[in-house]
Amino acid sequence: MSEETSLYDRIGGEEGIRKLVDSFYGKVLDDAELKPYFEHAPMDKLLAMQREFFAMATGGPIVYSGRPLRQVHRNFAISRREFQRFVEHLIQTLEEEFPALSRQDTLDLIAKINLYADEITNDSNVDG
Repeated sequence: MSEETSLYDRIGGEEGIRKLVDSFYGKVLDDAELKPYFEHAPMDKLLAMQREFFAMATGGPIVYSGRPLRQVHRNFAISRREFQRFVEHLIQTLEEEFPALSRQDTLDLIAKINLYADEITNDSNVDG
């Protein structure tokens, strides 16, 4: 793994991020447990925000311009288990779509995503 190139570059830059998000959300939307969260979502906007988020999370030159994650997710009762299913789909997508990535690259990205778990999950319905 080269410190000179970001994960963003190693997965193919903007095109790689598009591929990642499109494939990943295909899996998420095929998941009967997760799909209901997206039934009324404006998918074009959601996918654009996810591309920004993943570009930022992989060290790309893009800044996430969406609303704070806690604000976006506060009206959903997303459990830790559902968040884990989401992450499992991400791991599967990375392994299938980017087989040249190292295990450490995958673990590093998952670690970054997990930093936001408390902002995304809200299974106690406590208003924060």
